[in-house]
Amino acid sequence: MNIRVSDASARAVGRIEIDRISISLGEGVDAFEAVRDLDFSISPGELVCVLGPSGCGKSTLLGALAGHLPVTQGRLTVDEQPVVGPSPDRGIVFQQHTLFPWKRVRDNVAFGPKMRGVVRGERHRAADEILRLVGLAGFERFYPSQLSGGMQQRVEIARVLINRPRILLMDEPFGALDAQTRSMMQEVLLDIWTRIPTTTVFVTHDIEEALFLADRAIVMSARPGRVIDDIDLPFSRPRQAELVTEPGFVQLKRHIIGLLKQREGSSPLPRLSPLG
Repeated sequence: MNIRVSDASARAVGRIEIDRISISLGEGVDAFEAVRDLDFSISPGELVCVLGPSGCGKSTLLGALAGHLPVTQGRLTVDEQPVVGPSPDRGIVFQQHTLFPWKRVRDNVAFGPKMRGVVRGERHRAADEILRLVGLAGFERFYPSQLSGGMQQRVEIARVLINRPRILLMDEPFGALDAQTRSMMQEVLLDIWTRIPTTTVFVTHDIEEALFLADRAIVMSARPGRVIDDIDLPFSRPRQAELVTEPGFVQLKRHIIGLLKQREGSSPLPRLSPLG
């Protein structure tokens, strides 16, 4: 089982179309509109960060992309097929890991292939290959409780990627980590993404994280979440930690802070060229 993507046709999958979707949650008097009239697309292999304040509907959008939540209005498709339920083609990584504590690292990563009927030797070889990719060679026989938080998240990412999903969905996956580990995991993610260029939608409320990771930053308003800016990021890859101190990075960070400070109903700020 080769997990590497090596040809152009394989990279052509994973296009997301978010066509004027709205999502309401709750029932009766408790119902509310979580997101309203979202309208953008994501190209195959693109890494897009969805950024906004707590409660703006970022995770709701991710839940809809995962197939766990229905859209109220509009159309949501992956490779022109409507999203109507969960699929291994759309893997999701949460802030808190969901590893099986009674299974060793190798068996956690190999769980998806096991459920698909892949024989033991083949699924273990695939698990070991992707564990090397995420920097965990030598930890195959450890239990999750024996690993640090950052290592547990590496296992979580490996467990999703072994299924070779078209879409990788990440819901603030580094939010519970300390600052140093979080910075390290951002660089790990970028390294993995360059090797397996899966279409990635990464939800965060951390502006620096979004600007450091993404090809594009989708900025959402407070609830009901709407797109208030869609920023193509000009920073070349590979990216180094020093990027966060560069003038262009700081300028974009200030622009996004200004967007998020707007009061509901105020006039929108002018769009800013990423190059200033």
